[in-house]
Amino acid sequence: MQKKELRMFFDSLVAYILLIAFLGFSGFFTWFYGSDVFLTKQANLDSFFKTAYWTLFFFIPALTMRSLAEENKTGTIELLLTKPVTNWQVIWGKFSACLLLILIALLLTAPYCFTIAYLGKVDVGVIFCGYLGLLLMSAAYISIGIFASSITDNQVVAFLIALFTGIFFHYIFGLLGSGLNGTPGELINYLGMQAHIDGISRGLIDSRDIIYFGSIIFLGLILAEVSLAKRNISE
Repeated sequence: MQKKELRMFFDSLVAYILLIAFLGFSGFFTWFYGSDVFLTKQANLDSFFKTAYWTLFFFIPALTMRSLAEENKTGTIELLLTKPVTNWQVIWGKFSACLLLILIALLLTAPYCFTIAYLGKVDVGVIFCGYLGLLLMSAAYISIGIFASSITDNQVVAFLIALFTGIFFHYIFGLLGSGLNGTPGELINYLGMQAHIDGISRGLIDSRDIIYFGSIIFLGLILAEVSLAKRNISE
C-alpha cells in the first residue's frame, strides 16, 4: 500500500510540486530574507525550522486532502477494500506514504546542514532534534488530514477541515493558554503544538512531548478507520 500511494504522488506531480515549493520557501527564508542566516550571523538553522514549521502546516492539508476524499467520491475505495486488505491497512498505507514524502522533503534540505557547519560551529544535537520535531509535527497533521479526508467526498472540504482543525493546535491553544494562569492555562497550552516543538528544538526530548504527538497520531488514524467503517465498507 505504501509504495502504491507514494508512486501515485509522483505520477500525479503532487510530490514534485510539494518538494519544489517546500525547498523554495524554506531556502528563500533561510538564506535570503528577514531573519536569514547571514543577517543573524549565527551558525544555526533556527530560521529554517521556523519557516518549515509554518510551511508544512499549510502544505500537509493539501497533501492529504485527496487521500480518501477522492476515493470516496469515485467509489474506488470500495474496489480497493474488496482486495485482501483491512481498513486499517488502507489508512496506514496512506499515512506512511505521506510521511515518507515529508521525510524526503526534509532530507533534501541536508545541504543546509553542511553549509551551516562550514560557516561555523554547530550543535548537531539541536539540529537533529529540530528535524525530529518537524517530522513528529508532520505526522500529527497528516493523521488529522487523513481523518478529514475520510469524512467527506470533497477535496476542498477535506483541506479546510484539516486546516482549521490544525489552526487550533498550531496557534489558538497556545494563544489561549498564554492568557490563562494556573492549571487551566497549563492544560490548554499543553494542547498547543508550539510548546512541544519549542522543547524538542532546544534539544530536549521529553516523554510528555512524545506522548502528545503519539496521541494525536493515534487518535487521528483511529477516527479515520472508524469513519471508513461507518460507511459500511467491509474489511
